[in-house]
Amino acid sequence: MPGILYAIPTPLGAAAADALPASALAIVGTLRHFVVENAKSARAFLKQAGVPCAIQELDISVLESDIAIHITKLQKDISIGLLSEAGCPAIADPGAALVAAAQSARIRVVPLVGPSSIVLALMASGLEGQRFTFCGYLPREAEARANKLKELEARSRRERETQIFIETPYRNDAMLAALLEACSPGTLLCVASDLTLPSEQIKTRTISAWRSSGHAIGKRPTVFLLLSAS
Repeated sequence: MPGILYAIPTPLGAAAADALPASALAIVGTLRHFVVENAKSARAFLKQAGVPCAIQELDISVLESDIAIHITKLQKDISIGLLSEAGCPAIADPGAALVAAAQSARIRVVPLVGPSSIVLALMASGLEGQRFTFCGYLPREAEARANKLKELEARSRRERETQIFIETPYRNDAMLAALLEACSPGTLLCVASDLTLPSEQIKTRTISAWRSSGHAIGKRPTVFLLLSAS
């Protein structure tokens, strides 16, 4: 029988490993092979998670390594844990290529329970949760970004669909400024920052209200959610 590829969420921000459910941590403790985004932070997480062996005894490979090597291990009845840097692997995060390769090889993929900033933001936004689209990162160039925001607003209005996207933290305030310039006054915008952390902030307002608030986000992990109300 082949091994299992476990997709292991990791805590958001500086939260400790015990923020994950005990059921997920129990499975992590059984694994000795991991494919990770960053080896240093993965070792820190696994130490916090209480793996019952020395960290040096673990087989830790970075995602840039040859996927075929990991598939061969899985085919030899070696289970592997796929670790993201924060949140869920393969969702706005690397790892999808390994999961796709495992699926193609008919290897079982088991997603474990843990935090997803995208889902948490939607849950707390008050926006449309039946129909939504995650758009990833938007264009960096100002004109292309503005055009994309108008396109997303029009789609949201047409489909009554929440549009969700993210940005590199140092460009958060530029994204907010672009939203306030491109979108209609009555469109709803949720800005969800530092999810699960003590500094967490989740605010949903109309574009008009955001314009008058003078709000700045700063360099914090943030999810943006947009819903056209008109």
